[in-house]
Order: sequence, then structure tokens, then C-alpha cells
Amino acid sequence: MAASGSDAIWGRAEQQDFRSRVRGCLLGGAIGDALGAGIEFDSLDTIRRTHGASGVTDYVAAYGRRGAITDDTQMTLFTMDGLIRAHVRRDTGAWHPPTDVHAAYRRWAATQRDWGPDERKKEDGWLAREEWLYARRAPGNACLSGLADDRMGTVETPKNPQSKGCGTVMRSAPFGLLVGWEPQLVFQLAVECAAQTHGHPTGYLAAGAFAAIVHALARGDSLDHAVQKALAQLAARPGHEETSDALKRALGAVRQGMPTAERVAALGEGWTAEEALSIGVYCALVAEDVRHGLLLAVNHGGDSDSTGSVCGNLLGAIHGETALPPGWVAELEGRATILELADDFAMEMTQGPALHAPGAASPAWLLRYPRA
Repeated sequence: MAASGSDAIWGRAEQQDFRSRVRGCLLGGAIGDALGAGIEFDSLDTIRRTHGASGVTDYVAAYGRRGAITDDTQMTLFTMDGLIRAHVRRDTGAWHPPTDVHAAYRRWAATQRDWGPDERKKEDGWLAREEWLYARRAPGNACLSGLADDRMGTVETPKNPQSKGCGTVMRSAPFGLLVGWEPQLVFQLAVECAAQTHGHPTGYLAAGAFAAIVHALARGDSLDHAVQKALAQLAARPGHEETSDALKRALGAVRQGMPTAERVAALGEGWTAEEALSIGVYCALVAEDVRHGLLLAVNHGGDSDSTGSVCGNLLGAIHGETALPPGWVAELEGRATILELADDFAMEMTQGPALHAPGAASPAWLLRYPRA
């Protein structure tokens, strides 16, 4: 798998715009995740009875605090870590990004079973040493079982071949931020990495479609145009029908009138990959601003944190981090880590050759992202 254009020269304004979109995508997804975390398993009636007719309008306590993130954001961070590691390792002649992402997901799996980081494992890099990530936040069974051993699932021999849970979609935005890659390669990489835990075609194709949408947004396309491009890619893939239909329903719902929680509910509950994608896309399409879109995405009787996360990834990639409500950014769990990783990713994508090359490399960078 080869990237196209990843070594292009970036101007300063382009670098700043890209970094803002990367930050926005990661922070926006985490904010949507945190908004939905406290109501993930509640019905719409329960949400309205507990929080008022408008549902939640701010963070509510989850996992002992306000602004807590879940496994959705945890896995998204490790996706991004794996992609950086893949680019750093390319100098050694090793170039197989699915392997690096799989290793990163295995590091995430360790955070779900270990008490804390093992400081002796220098090869794990800095993200796996972040103690706050060692917390179980209702991780999906397919994600846990798919990563329980070191065999990497592939599209040909996937893990959990019947599973199409939303655990594929909610972690796949970082693939779309590989803006120097061709869209088909972004789609394919997301598919291959989704099959490591979810083997149903809808599970991995929804991840590919989501990555393709984020990719088009990060390159400056409108969301409607980005969805159309993803549909064109899907059409050539066996087993695409459920995912294509879900995206078409999201587009159709936009034309049905004012957005409401009931209109969101008509798209599903978000527990499956195609429903989470459909709801996230719909809420981003009709969003008056980031706040409106995210609250619409979480106030329904389903997988509120995952649909909020998907919507937040999209809105953040469109508008950049300065469009995010500052109060929500300020209270977000792990904000410093999220920003640090986002900036590292943006720097690797735009200035990688200056950080590492076959002949010379920054020791600090290789300490953060070891080639092992």
C-alpha cells in the first residue's frame, strides 16, 4: 500500500489549516462522545424525563465526572498513534500500515485489562504511557474479542465475521486525515483495519465510507459532496447495500423538514455501523452550528456517544477547532493528550521528512513513536 503525495511541500497557511482540521476532528469527536456518554443506554423518554424536554444540553456525569470520554475516543487516539508509527517505520523499509494500526489497537486492548502502563515497555511509545487511558468505558465486545490474541484479522479472514457493530466507525476518522493519500487508499486502509475486529461487510465498509467522507472534508469538500464521493466508492464493493442505503436515508432525511429527535430515531439507534454513520452524517448535514449538531446527535434512544462522536469528527474536520464550544473544550477529559496527539499527527503528515529519514532522525520523535 503506497501513499500518494504524502511528501509534498506544504505552505505555512496550508499547514495551519490542516492542523486546525485535525484538532477539530479529534476534539469534536471527543466532545460528542462525552456529551453522549452519560445517556448512552437511556431511551429518549428517559432522557427527556431526566434532563427536560430538550434532553441534555451540556455534559452530564459519566464515569465519575463531567466531560468523560469513552472507548470511542480511546480507540480513535490509538488509530492515530498507529498511523504515525506506520509513517515513522517506513524509513526502515517496513510499510504495512494495517500491521502498525493493529499493534496500536493491541496497546489499546492492554488499557482495558491492565492496571496501568508498563514503564519497562519503551517500544509502546508515549500514548500507551498515559495513565488516564487505563479505564474501561463500556468497550464493545467485538473490539475486545477481536484483539484478544495477536492474530490480525483481514478482509479475507476477518475477526468476528458476523459483527457489524459501530465499533468500526467510531474509531476510523484518523484514516480520513491522511490528506496526501488517494481516496481509494484511505477507504481501503480503513476497511482493512476495521476487519481486525468486525468481519461483516457492513461493519468494515461503513468504516471505509466514514474515512472517505472525512478525507474529502479535510481536503475542503462540502459534506454533501463528500457523501456522494463515498457512495461512488461503496458502489463498487460487494456487500455495500446496507451502508449505501443508510447514507442515502441520511441525505433523504435532510429534505423531510426541520431536524428533530424523532427524525434521528427514524434512521436507527446507532448500535450498528451503518446506523451510527447515518445518524452522524445526518446531524452534521443539518447542524446550524457545532453545538446544535452535537446535541441533535446524542439526544436519542440509542448509542448516543458513538453517534455524537461521528458527528463531532465530521463537524470538527469541516470547521476546525476554533468552531468548537469553548466551555465544552475546557471541561473535556484528556484534552491535553488529544491536542498533543493531533499536533504530532499534523507535524508528521506535513514535516515528516524533517523529523525522521533513513540517514538522520530526531531522537525525541523516535522516543515518542518507536520503530520497534
